[in-house]
Amino acid sequence: MGDTQQLSQRIEDHLPLVKHIVFQVAVHFPRHVDREDLARAGALGLVEAARRYDGDRGVPFERFAAQRIRGAILDAVRAADWAPRSVRTLGRRLEAAEQRLASQLGRVPDPNEMADELGISTAELDRLQSRMFRSVVLALEHEVSDDSDEDLTLVDVLTDQNTIEPLEELETREMLGYLRDAVELLPERQRLVVVGYFLEGRTSQELARFLGVTESRISQLRSEALEMLREGIESQYAAPAASEPAVGRVARRKAGYASAISTASDWRDRLDFVDDYEVEEEPPVPVGVRWS
Repeated sequence: MGDTQQLSQRIEDHLPLVKHIVFQVAVHFPRHVDREDLARAGALGLVEAARRYDGDRGVPFERFAAQRIRGAILDAVRAADWAPRSVRTLGRRLEAAEQRLASQLGRVPDPNEMADELGISTAELDRLQSRMFRSVVLALEHEVSDDSDEDLTLVDVLTDQNTIEPLEELETREMLGYLRDAVELLPERQRLVVVGYFLEGRTSQELARFLGVTESRISQLRSEALEMLREGIESQYAAPAASEPAVGRVARRKAGYASAISTASDWRDRLDFVDDYEVEEEPPVPVGVRWS
């Protein structure tokens, strides 16, 4: 594959990253800012990142591109100057008055001094400042001071780290729904090991005694089950593969398992799923099972 083809493929593969970053930063801009304009600026940032990327530096392309995309979006916002001209004129007028007074007084002027300088009341000054501040678009990558040694930006400060975003919550619910279906579709022995070990707190010794095998076999069954779960769930998020039949018994088994997970429940049921696997303090032992 030539350099041009590789470049085009890299850009195409990472276009969803542009949409993701636009979604992240757009919430901090006024409603009248056109999201499509942000997406176009972000796409140009992605193209620039693809051209400049040097894999020898050891930085993953996605991280490198994300910085370029954010920077391109912020540059576009600043260049577009979303605030009306009257507000910008007002801002320059207030800034000039503050600088004059600061030079004369040797300190930052207070509101009364500013109002006298401009020949208006303090109430009118408050209204003018409020109008100007509402129009300001802040650079989200601007560093802010903090008592700790951390390097924080406005994004870090504005984002509530303790609040789960609605999209993130939906994604988590969907994945838990897939996990529920994937566990239920495991072969019987793997399912008993996963449920017993991870959900009911049973030891490998108890499981080995119940299934009549060695503890090393329990470890093997657990590893096989986890691998099946990982591949089965990952396949639900992968791009649809070309319609070629799976070759080999193992490949057919994996393909069948992934297909069964995808059709086991409706997407609404997956999003409604919350805690079907929440285990009580004393989990009930399945009928016919004697752990000891």
